[in-house]
Amino acid sequence: MTLMADKGVSKTAPRTGRERIQKLAQAALNADVTVEQVDTILDGLSETLVDLNSSTGKLDDTLERFNDTISRINELAPRLIAVVDRLEGIVDRVERIVGIGESVIGPLAATEQAVRGAVNKVRKSTGL
Repeated sequence: MTLMADKGVSKTAPRTGRERIQKLAQAALNADVTVEQVDTILDGLSETLVDLNSSTGKLDDTLERFNDTISRINELAPRLIAVVDRLEGIVDRVERIVGIGESVIGPLAATEQAVRGAVNKVRKSTGL
C-alpha cells in the first residue's frame, strides 16, 4: 500500500494563465539579468587572468636571470677564494718584511741616538 500526500485545499485562488505567464516572464528577466552579471564577472576575470599570465611570464624571466646570476657567482667563488688566499700570502710576506725592517732599524736608531748624543756633548763642550 502506498501513501499519497495530502494536497489539502489551497487557501488562495488558483492562478490564471495571465498570472502564470507574468510570473514566468519575470523569472526569465531575472535569469537574463543574472546571466549578464555573470558574463560581466567572467569578462573581468578573463582580463585579470591575462594580466596574471603576463606577470607570471615576467616573474619567470626574472627568476631565470636570478638563477643565471647565482650560477655565475658560484663559478666565481673558487676564483675569488684563490685571490683571497694569494692576498693573504702577500700580506704574510709583507708582515715578515716589515718585521725584519723593524729588527734592522732598531739597532740603527739606537746607534743614531748615541751618535747624536755624542755630537751634542762635543758641541756643548766646545761651545759650537
